[in-house]
Formats: sequence, structure tokens, C-alpha cells
Amino acid sequence: MKPGIKSFAAAAALFAAGAAGQFALARANPSGAPRVGGGIVAAMGGLRSVAAEAVWFRAERLQEQGRFAELVQLAALLTFLEPHVAEVWTYSAWNLAYNVSVRMPREEDRWPWVLRAIRLLRDDGLKWNPGDPDICRELAFMFELKIGAKMDSAAPLYREEWRKIASDVRDRGAWSELSMDPALMSAIEKEYGITDWTDAQASAIYWAKLGLAKADRRQAPFLAQILRQSLALYEKNRNTAKQ
Repeated sequence: MKPGIKSFAAAAALFAAGAAGQFALARANPSGAPRVGGGIVAAMGGLRSVAAEAVWFRAERLQEQGRFAELVQLAALLTFLEPHVAEVWTYSAWNLAYNVSVRMPREEDRWPWVLRAIRLLRDDGLKWNPGDPDICRELAFMFELKIGAKMDSAAPLYREEWRKIASDVRDRGAWSELSMDPALMSAIEKEYGITDWTDAQASAIYWAKLGLAKADRRQAPFLAQILRQSLALYEKNRNTAKQ
């Protein structure tokens, strides 16, 4: 990168960092985040793409160096700069759930990072990109393996914590708090016989099914595979519970 371009990129990144502070305040109120944040992004114009390139470059260096805590902050800036790019959301969430969480010395300290990753995808990523197949895939994959299987030694704790959250929402009939559509849930119940929405695999099935609605030829096979695997694991869990 030439000196002039490098300086411009650095200036762009600094400008973006300042604007990101305003965006973070807007995000404190989810209903207002897209409107206010979108205005800031639009005001940056062409400067945004230059800043995003500089931030991506820095993020790659931090990942290579294993500096994941710093990467969390930089990834948040990426979601501000390119909110309509699914990769920034999946990249950020993966770092939280798979890199940062496992560095916690106690297993109980891992769950907040995993939950933060879920919320980032579900509450922010999908609000900017409704029904995006790649974001839905990452959510489904996280519920299937990170929480619902044995990928992480703390998975039993994750499942119990998720069951508490889902049970509370179920009892209050407040599925919208988890950004889940009762109509789609009902359709899934009829098609696959799902009855226990507190099982993490049920959430994996939900997000895989939602993603398939908009998936292209590249995205559909992976989502279909997650759906098949999650259905099999759900049935296994149900049969085990009956014993």
C-alpha cells in the first residue's frame, strides 16, 4: 500500500472509530439502531469502503497473532462499517463463541461469550440482513454443535443455560424475544414433530429452516446437512429422555 493511500486508510479508520461510538449508543436501543446507524454509514460515503479494508487487514493480523480480545473490538467496528455484509457478522460471532470463550479459565465464564455471539447474529445481524442464509447457517451450526453436541467441554452447561432461557420464553409466550416466529415454529412442529423448543437442536432446526428459504445453490447443501443432523440429534435426545 502506497504511503498516501496508507495514510488515507488510517484516517478513514479513525473517522470510522469515532462514528462507531455514536453507532454503539444507537444500538443501546435496538429499534433505533438500523435507522441511526444507517445514517452514519451513509454519511461516510466512499470513505467507508477504505476504512473497512484497513480494518479487515488489521483484523487478519490480530487473528494470526492470536490476539482475540482485541479482535472483538475491531470486529464490532467491522459490523458498523459493513452491516449488510453477512461475513462480518459470522466472522465476529465465530471469534466470540470459538476463540474468546475457550480462553476463559472457568467453564461458567464461557457461556456469556457464546450467548453474546448468538445475540450478535440473531438480534443485530439478522435485523440488518433479514433471513440471510449465511447468518442463519452460523446460528444453526452454533446451536447444533457448540451448544448441542460435544465440541466444547462446557457444552452441558451451555445446554442447561439455554434451556433456562427457552423455558422462560415458552412459559411467557414471548418467542419474539428470541426473534423466533411462532408461525414458522408451528410449521416446523407439523413437518418434523418438534415438541421441545427448549432443546438446543430445535433452535438449530429453526435457523436452518429459515435460512433455506433464501438459500442459493452454494448455501443450501450446508443448511440442509445441518437440518438433517439436528433432526437426528433431536430424536436421539428425545429417545434418551424417555428411557
